[in-house]
Order: sequence, then structure tokens, then C-alpha cells
Amino acid sequence: MALNVPGLVVMAVFYLVILGTGIWASMRSRRKEKKWTGDGMEITLLAGRNINLLVGIFTLTATWVGGGFILGIAEATYNPTLGAVWALMPVPYIVTFFLGGFFFAKPMRENKYMTMMDPFQLKYGNFMSSALIIPALVADVLWVARTLVSLGGTMAVILDLPYVYSIIISSVVAIIYTLLGGLYSVAYTDVIQLILIFISLWVCVPFLMTNPHSLDISLTAYNANFQAPWVGTVELHEAGKWFDDFMLLALGGLAYQAFYQRILSASSYSQAQITCFASSAFCLVLGIPSVLVGAVAASTDWNSTAYGLPTPYERDQAGSILPIALQFLTPVYVSVIGIGAVAAAVMSSMDSALLSSASLFSSNIYKNIIRREASDWEMQWVIRISVVVVGVAGTALTYLDNSVLVFWLVGVDMSYTIMFPQLVCVLFFKVSNAYGATLGFFIGIILRFLSGEPLIGLPAAIRFPGFRPDKQGTLTQYFPFRTTIMVITLASILLFSWISLIIFNKGLLSDKWDVFKITQKQKPHTDPDRTDSDPKDGPDAAKQLLSTTSC
Repeated sequence: MALNVPGLVVMAVFYLVILGTGIWASMRSRRKEKKWTGDGMEITLLAGRNINLLVGIFTLTATWVGGGFILGIAEATYNPTLGAVWALMPVPYIVTFFLGGFFFAKPMRENKYMTMMDPFQLKYGNFMSSALIIPALVADVLWVARTLVSLGGTMAVILDLPYVYSIIISSVVAIIYTLLGGLYSVAYTDVIQLILIFISLWVCVPFLMTNPHSLDISLTAYNANFQAPWVGTVELHEAGKWFDDFMLLALGGLAYQAFYQRILSASSYSQAQITCFASSAFCLVLGIPSVLVGAVAASTDWNSTAYGLPTPYERDQAGSILPIALQFLTPVYVSVIGIGAVAAAVMSSMDSALLSSASLFSSNIYKNIIRREASDWEMQWVIRISVVVVGVAGTALTYLDNSVLVFWLVGVDMSYTIMFPQLVCVLFFKVSNAYGATLGFFIGIILRFLSGEPLIGLPAAIRFPGFRPDKQGTLTQYFPFRTTIMVITLASILLFSWISLIIFNKGLLSDKWDVFKITQKQKPHTDPDRTDSDPKDGPDAAKQLLSTTSC
């Protein structure tokens, strides 16, 4: 297979357009900075909390519709052991956005937090919040790595471009426009990328559906006589696992900084809600082409194509089924258009992860812990350096593909089993405190570790009901164990928070043992002699306490 020169030219044009858009957005950001009288970080990280509604919808959607979204849906639909019913991403994401809009957007937006970790730092102090930031930062670095891996594999199939080159070029472009303009650059390039994703995928669909090597997908959807009915089934004994995967995707996304970066950049709570609801519809529409690609691939006689036998599934290439289908079932120029969709999806997610991690480090660690007196100019450089460091680290990890998979799986599970219950408690339960958060954190980690993970060879010390071999003979937890761990973690936080309050409020332990100062933090809310000089509730109090909290 020779190097696809026309395809390279098209990709070069695409990258130049994206880079140009990012540079234009950075110039817009600088003009805003000159007129801005508030915190300079709000311009870089949150676009001055005044992002355009349409742009906000596009950037939130593009963040979720990444390379994993497009390739993963096609893979699950094509995989004969799974099928479309296991291609869960679009529907759980609707749940994510509706729950985020109805419940999480209001407390985050109305308190004018800078990042998702601000309420933790305000309520629990620096020590515990720093511990919780680490998994979030690691997850973002691995998000960058996994998106680049998916792009590298796709380009290698369609363009015959060396894996290393495609990853480095894409990484450099995303890093440059992200550090130049912050959220403005990320948001406006997301608009271009999302439009390209939508057009590219839907242009490819008619060519795939009418290719001469595949049967009509309506005939292969449920046909038991066909070797791989692409709709798939969920057996009764698999229902617990399906539910667990659904909840992981639906609720785990609510514990990502990238989501709240879009919420907090909205000009109001109502705009944040509209952004969430509209994005859910876009995600659903953008998931349909990938399902169709997987369905066509499952209905294809691969022996009649240039790909030949064994099939992609038998060659363990199901994860690359979308680029393989584009390469062997569509004309060359159509496959090049398809690679543009994947590249756009990857970069739209990567830039979000870069800015997300930069936000957490610069705001919650550097500004609030290391150098509280840091100037706006200094913070701008901290953000830029953070973007570069995360981008380089994520790019470097692409050379350790198996290790990245290990940590990526850990990161996804952590966001659901650990971070989600922590976020629920800190936002909605006044009783929660740092003692409960600490014990809940360790209980969740221990339970998740002992539950095992067959994909990384970690044996299960705890065997939940329904523990049995899967279709490939691998011992698997079919019980919704991750959801169970999430509930246990949430209950542990609340229980131990309540117990610790009783211990110190009843004088069972002296206040000198109260290392997290939970009794002192209660006093401003209950002091009957509070005067007008006391810090008020709301955003101003949050900023004041964030600048002074410690532990």
C-alpha cells in the first residue's frame, strides 16, 4: 500500500484551517483581555463567562464526540459478541447532559466557581481537595493519549502514514492553538471540527450502504441464520453488566472538569441548561453514522473485498473497523473525507482535555496553594506551560499502548466510582466533610481494586453474584459492581461525615484533634452575632474562603 498523497494534502489543509481558526480566536481573546477588568484567568479558562450560546453547544458536543465515541460505537456494532445494543455512548450521554443541566449546572454556575474542584477546596480544604485533583489530572493526560492513539491507528489504515508522524503532528497543532487562545481557541475550533464531523460522516454513509460487497443491513439486523446479527442482544444474565456500563457512561461524565468548563463559561444558568439539552440531541444524531458503519461492516463479505480473509474481527482489528470499512468499502476520496471526521473528533476532545487539566493545576494547585499572590501575567504562563506539559505527557504515553489502556480504564472507573459520589456529596449534602470524603475515597479505591478487571489481567478478590466466564471464557463480573461501589462510596462519605460531626460536636474528642477544622467551618453559618462585615454566602464568600482555606 503506497502513501496516500491526495489524502495527506487534504489533511494538511484541514490542519491549517484549524490552526488558523485557533490563531484568530486567540486574537479575539487578547482583545477581550485588554477590556477585561476582572480576573484574567476567567478570560483564558472560561472565555469571560460569556461564551456565545451556539458556540457553547458546539464545544460541549465536540468534547464528548471524540475519537473514542466514533470508533467505539462502530466497533461495538460490528463486534459479533456485542452488537448495537452495546454501543451505549449516545443514549447515556443524553442522560449526562440532562442531569447536568437540571441539577449540577445551577450550583456550579451560580457560585461562579472556576473549576469543578473549587467546591471541594472551599469545603474540605487544600489537603483533601489536592488528593482528589490527582485522579482528575491523570484521567485528562490519559484522555489525550487515547485520543491520539485512535487517530494514529486510523491514519495508518487510510493514509498509510507512519503512526508516529500522525500523532506528533496532531498533538503539536492542538497544543499550539490551545495555549494561544485558551477556551476561545478551543471553542471556536470545536465549531469547525463538529461541522466537519457531521458532514464527513454523513457523506460516507450512502457510499457504505450501497457498496456491492455488503448485504442490506435490514436483512442482517436480527437474522439468526446470519453469522453476526449487528443489532445484538442482551441476555438476562448480561443485564447487570449492560446496566453497569450504561450508568458508568451516564454518570461518570458528570465528574469531568471538561463538562463544567463549558457550564461555567455560559453567561447564565439558563444558558448553561440550554447548552446541555441541545448538546444531548447533537450527540444522538452524531452517533447514528457510526452505528451504520458498524452494521455495514458486520454485513460485509470480506472475502470479496481487497481486505480478504480472515475478517477484521478474526484479525483482532475490530477497534479499527471504521477506517477499515472506509478504506475497502468506499472510493478513495470518500475514505479521505472519513479520516477528516476522525481527526476532527480526536482534536476536539484532545484540546478539551488539555485545557481541563491546565485549569485544575493552575487554579486549584498553583493559584490557591503554591502562590496565592500570583499575578494575572504569571498565571497566563502557568496555564500555557500546563497545556504543553499535559500535551507532551499524553503524546509520550501513546508509545506505551497497553499501559495507556490500563490507566485509561482506571481513570474511567475512578470518575464514576470515586469522583461522582464525591461531587454529589460536596454539592448537595451539607453534612459531608473532609473526614467522610477521605474514608469514602479509600473505601471506593479498595473495593474497585478488589473487584478485579479482566481487560488488564487483575483477578477479582471480591466475586459479586453472577461472576462467571463470558463468551470468550474470561471470568467477568456480570453484577453491576461498579454502580454498587459508587453507591457504597457515596453512603460511606455521608455516614462517616455524620459520625465525625457527632464526635466533635458532642465533645467526644477535643477540637485539637479536629485536623480538618470541620467545627470551625460550621460557625460562620450558625453564629447569631454575625455582622455585615462577615463574609456573605455565595460567590464572594466562595472566593474569599478559597483564598484562605488550608489544611
